[in-house]
Amino acid sequence: MSNICALCSAELTSIDTLLGENKLSDGGNLCNKCLDKVSSIHQELLYNLNTFSIRDIKNLVETGTIQPETPEQPQENKIESMVVFASNEMSRDLYKRRLKEIKYQLEQVGANLSMFAKGEIKELPHILAVDEVILAATDAQFIKTVDAGMLLVTPKRIVSVSKAMFAPVKVNEYPNETISEVSFVSNSISPVIKLHTQDKIVEFECFCDRLDGERFYDFIHKIYNQNKTPKETPETKEVASNLIFEQLEKLGKLRENGILTEQEFAEQKKKLLGQLS
Repeated sequence: MSNICALCSAELTSIDTLLGENKLSDGGNLCNKCLDKVSSIHQELLYNLNTFSIRDIKNLVETGTIQPETPEQPQENKIESMVVFASNEMSRDLYKRRLKEIKYQLEQVGANLSMFAKGEIKELPHILAVDEVILAATDAQFIKTVDAGMLLVTPKRIVSVSKAMFAPVKVNEYPNETISEVSFVSNSISPVIKLHTQDKIVEFECFCDRLDGERFYDFIHKIYNQNKTPKETPETKEVASNLIFEQLEKLGKLRENGILTEQEFAEQKKKLLGQLS
């Protein structure tokens, strides 16, 4: 790895390379000073820097824009998406802290996501509310599409997040009160998870891990395949509460083992307890 900033040619410090998040698609690296400079022009760089080359960066500095090629998706496979961001503007420090929390939650629920889902994970701080806890997650994409994607379950909704290279993130949310039931179609290669909403059936393929897709379905069917009134979802609250208590126990063990500081433990505990109200 080069120890020189690809833009200003300054020697990289240990802080510049500490998290390994300043790497470009062509193998070059930016120092934090240059990253702050270019991200103030084009904020997308903060979240998907490794999809841009030094040529893109220099073009951005000179012209103020980046125009990467976006492959045209076949018309029949295009999915109408409702992009729902919790916050479009976020400081770099807040973004990194929130991303760390989300990665921790994904680890705690045993999410087995493919390497192609990195782009979606980096978008999650903008999609999920700051107090929204991930209850379950799996690698899944809209049927008959080529985008990488994932499905997330939170106490209030199921969220589909998908993103193709150089393309905007596509987010579709399905509030609990709109889901009448869920179903599963077994397949040795790519099983299908179906969400039955008030006006349509939405289908997702699980290519990454068949067993993980089955595990995810086993979790959500206990929540959604129950008799319930449109405005009341006690099963969801009960399942969410049980998982939150389990995560609190794991947090305590991580603190005892020195993995989490007292401050990190207190912040995570406060957020989890906030979900019980």
